[in-house]
Amino acid sequence: MNPARVRRDAVRNLTDLPNVGPATAADLRLLGIEHPAQLRGRDPAQLYATLCRKTGVRHDPCVIDVFASITAFMDGDDPKPWWTYTALRKGGATPG
Repeated sequence: MNPARVRRDAVRNLTDLPNVGPATAADLRLLGIEHPAQLRGRDPAQLYATLCRKTGVRHDPCVIDVFASITAFMDGDDPKPWWTYTALRKGGATPG
């Protein structure tokens, strides 16, 4: 979902999360995540590594940014576009 349209009180399904559509929701289910609350306290890089291992494919590193956006959101951060987290992944500034 577009981060600008996310309402925290309405997040019930994976596709209610910022930056998550059907494909990302399917990836999350492959990781055993069925509900948004299961993302609290999770490590985006570890989720990415597990996804790559389970699928046998090296996914685009931007998937880490998507995972960072949703784990941060579930840990209480405001919804932000996934690319906000790219600089953090690359060793730059933290999202603001």
